[in-house]
Formats: sequence, structure tokens, C-alpha cells
Amino acid sequence: MQRRIEDYALIGDEQTAALVGRDGSIDWLCLPRFDSPACFAALLGDDEHGQWRIAPKDAELCTRRAYRPDSLVLDTEWETAEGAVRVTDLMPQRDRAPDVVRVIEGLSGRVTVRSALRLRFDYGIVVPWMRRLGDGHRVAVAGPDAVWLRSDPPVRTWGKDFCTHSEFTVGAGEKVAFVLTWHPSHQPRPRLVDPYEALRSSLDDWQRWAARCNYAGPHRDIVVRSLITLKALTYAPTGGIVAAPTTSLPEELGGIRNWDYRYCWLRDSTLTLGALLAAGYHEEAEAWRDWLLRAVAGDPAELQIMYGLSGERRLTEYVLPWLPGFADSSPVRVGNDAVRQLQLDVYGEVIDSLSLAREAGLPMKPHMWRLQVALMEFLRTAWRQPDEGLWEVRGPRRHFVHSKVMAWVAADRAVRALERDPQLSGDLEGWRAMRDEVHREVCERGYDPGRNSFTQSYGSQELDASTLLIPRVGFLPPDDPRVVGTVEAIARELGHSGFVRRYSTAANLVDGLPGDEATFLVCSFWLADALHLIGRKQEARRMFDRLVGLTNDVGLLSEEYDPVAGRQLGNFPQAFSHIGLVSTALALYEGERAG
Repeated sequence: MQRRIEDYALIGDEQTAALVGRDGSIDWLCLPRFDSPACFAALLGDDEHGQWRIAPKDAELCTRRAYRPDSLVLDTEWETAEGAVRVTDLMPQRDRAPDVVRVIEGLSGRVTVRSALRLRFDYGIVVPWMRRLGDGHRVAVAGPDAVWLRSDPPVRTWGKDFCTHSEFTVGAGEKVAFVLTWHPSHQPRPRLVDPYEALRSSLDDWQRWAARCNYAGPHRDIVVRSLITLKALTYAPTGGIVAAPTTSLPEELGGIRNWDYRYCWLRDSTLTLGALLAAGYHEEAEAWRDWLLRAVAGDPAELQIMYGLSGERRLTEYVLPWLPGFADSSPVRVGNDAVRQLQLDVYGEVIDSLSLAREAGLPMKPHMWRLQVALMEFLRTAWRQPDEGLWEVRGPRRHFVHSKVMAWVAADRAVRALERDPQLSGDLEGWRAMRDEVHREVCERGYDPGRNSFTQSYGSQELDASTLLIPRVGFLPPDDPRVVGTVEAIARELGHSGFVRRYSTAANLVDGLPGDEATFLVCSFWLADALHLIGRKQEARRMFDRLVGLTNDVGLLSEEYDPVAGRQLGNFPQAFSHIGLVSTALALYEGERAG
């Protein structure tokens, strides 16, 4: 059976996450954090690289699956000749240790269920020593990792071919629960959780959180699902939000565009903050703002495009040669060398985010304004440099139009802050002059009057979907002919089957890599936003409806979508895509939100 990225659902505890397939197999889980080595890595290889499958004997794909309403608790059901059974998967909010809870419940008849647990630490290469304890528990140990497995009520387990097996029968109303718990191998076993109480409390926690959403427009269920997904991708101890819980899911099947997204990108900051604030999640917005302040503290010249979950700066990239990759898409990478790139747009993202936080009334931090002044003083001269741009190209640096626009955003927000608050100090006239100079240069060098469109970079003939953000950030008004021309040109030249590419990889290899990629989902949401802004509201809503239709059966989106093959591609689920979905819903249906 060929797996598809959209075959997976997400469970998590706001510190890490697992992917569960339609066949009842957990094929990806990093412990104890999102960026830790995986103990289940079958997603990027095969079963022998680590997985945990629970399903009826001889059954394959499930009959149906769904999240419990407004939660991250997943139900997967099979109907067999012997009867029906449900497996409920969750990761409860952790106390000291991460737990995976799997509850098997008979729905009708009597069904024989099998569990096969293959633990493989360090991304599938380390087979742990598994031993049975007198209390019916099993513990697997290798190096720094220890994992405990127990069941309630106890069921017989046995080992074969480096796999822990179980087989049991459940009738209607009967339940068996498994709990898998990780802890550092040098520490004692953590407190045991009651799996049934964990299920009840997890449902209550998630549903109370989801009830805070103030959006009441069309597709509310999908918007809430996207917000739950963003919450699940949040590293609760710090407030950082990972771009995705996976690494190396391909942008092109069989290709090399496989990157590690288990880190926090500054490019997402303004959109993330705006979506959380607009949807009613001020606590989460404040936590993200505080993570941002801690992460970027230091020399403005050393501002990075991404950071680790706690603000770590060294994210060294290397290859795992023993993993063949999803659909034989190699190499499989850990870490991300793009962390060393110069991307001038992030200065605008940071200053815009802090401006948005201030306008939304989030509590001020005493050093916030000093940080913005330091960033502006660096950007005053640095904005003239070429950079790698928003999309982290691995080719030569260029004068990317989006980067310059975001430099303008930085100056504009800093000027507006000084104009509003006379107690703040800064070089008002100098920043105004910079703002005017950046604006003038972009309009002269980044705009092609013959095509009536902004281009990807100065002197380029190529287009870039990031220029769709020009009206959104206020660089030009939506009714400016240059904005309308840019929107129309991108829809025409970067459009593919009703969706949007980031740029044309075939035409100029701007990213310095061979191969191609599919349509980029957040860019398609940006086009819907831009169409709405220029007055083509019905067209924008139709596009939004098409994009919502791309979510998988449990409401999740990856990074990209291939409209020819009809499948999702890239790391999954992708925060940027879900941020785009929430932001576009809020923009298109603003008058239909609850107060």
C-alpha cells in the first residue's frame, strides 16, 4: 500500500506530536520534544524504522476516523466480519513525562485486535533492550532513552523479531487501554497516568480551549480545527510554535527538497500573532510574543530567520543515510542550514509583530522598544544589501522585492509608534527618510511597468507570490493599479489548477535546487486575501472554499498541494498553511464573527 501524507492525523501534548495513519499505526513520534530524535520513524522508511500499530487482526485501512468534537482526541473505527472496534488515540497534557494513550473499545460482536510495537530510538537506527517486569510492564532502554509499556487491564505481550506483540479480543462495551511513557533512562519511572481519566480530562481541556474561539463565519469547524492544530504545534514551556512536527516530507515525490521544519520561523510571526489575536486567543499570542522577544535578543546583525523551541540558535543540518525517505525521497535531513541565511524581511516581521502586540493591548515589556530601536538602527543601512529572501533560496543573493517591502514595514511601524507615543524616543526624521527611500526604490526597481506587476527581485522578469502581501502590509492601497496588476499577473502566471505556486522553479531555478514543487498553500490563501482586498470578493470566497476542500478527512493541511496528482506534499501538518486558513477566514468573513 502506497502511503499518502494526508493519510495521517495528529495527536500531541503541546511539547511533541505523533502522526497516526489510517491503518492504526503511529509512524512518527519524537520524544520528549518536537525536535528530539524519533522513536517511531516509519514515516520516513518502513516498519522496521519504528512504529506502533493497533488494529483488528488481518484488517488494513480503517472504515472511518474523526476527532472528537473540538479536541485533539482521535477516534479510528474498523468494521469487520466479526464486529466493530474503535481505537482512541491521544497524548494527555503531561505532568513530568510524555504519554501516548491508546484505548481500544469493542462496539459490536467480538473482534480480535493486534498490537505490534517496534521501538527504534535515534530516528530508527537504535534497537533498544526490552525486558519484562513483574508487574506486567515492559520497559525498553537504549542510551539516554527509556520507554514503558503497560495495559489496563493487563494483556499478554511477547517479543518476536525485535517487536513487542499483543493479541486480545474485545466485545461490545469492553475496553483495553495501552499507555506508552518516555523518560530519561537514568531517572526512575514517572508517575503512572490513569488512561481513562486522561481521556476525560483531555477532552475537557481541549473543548474548553476551543470554546474561546470567537469566529462564527462559514467553515467554522475547519477554522477551529486549524486553531487546535496551531495550539498542538506550540511548545508550551516557551510559547514557540513549530512550522511542522516533521522533517523531510518531500515537496516533490522522489526529489531532494526535503527539509526539517521542527523549528520556529520569524516569517510566521506577524500572521501568527494576528490570527491568534483576532480569533480571541490573547494568552497564546502573548506567549508567542514573549518567545519572540527572548529568541531575537542580542546583536541585531545576528538576527536569524528561525530558532529552536527555546530560542536555540545552532540548528546544524545533517543527513540520516539509513532512512530512505517518504516515497524514496532522499536525503532525510535533521537541522536546517537556512538558519545561517540573511533574510532582511525578518526585521520587518519582528517589528510589525511587536507593533501589532502593542496595538492589541498585550502587556508591555520594558525592553521591547529598545529592541526595536536597535533593529531599526541596524536596518537603516542593511536594507540595501541583497539577501536570500523569504523562501530561503540556496542560490545567489538578490534584491528581493518582498525583503525590501518588509524593510519599509519596519520603518513604517517604527515611525507610527513614535508619532502615537511621544514618550518613546527614536530618530523619527531619519526613519521617515528611510521609509520614503525604500518605498521609492521598490517602486522604481521592483516594478515592471510593461507588465504592470511587481517582480520577484530587482531586474528580474519572474514573479513571486510574496508580492501579494503588498496591500496587506500597507505598502500600497489595494486599489492602486500596480497592486491590481500584480494580483492579476500572479493569478495568471503562477496559478496552477486554481491554486498558486511560490515562484517558477522551472524558469529560473531561483532556489538553486533541481526539480520542481507543487502549489504552495499559504500563497493560495494570500491570493484569496488579495482578491478580497481589490474588490473581487466572490472570487476570493470561491477560492477559499476550494482551499478548505483540500484539507484531509480530519481537517489537516500540509505545506503544498499537487493538483495533478491530487495529493498533499511537504511537511505535515504545516503551521503556515493553517495560519493562512485562519487569517483568510477572518479577513473574508469579518462581519460574521461573534464579538
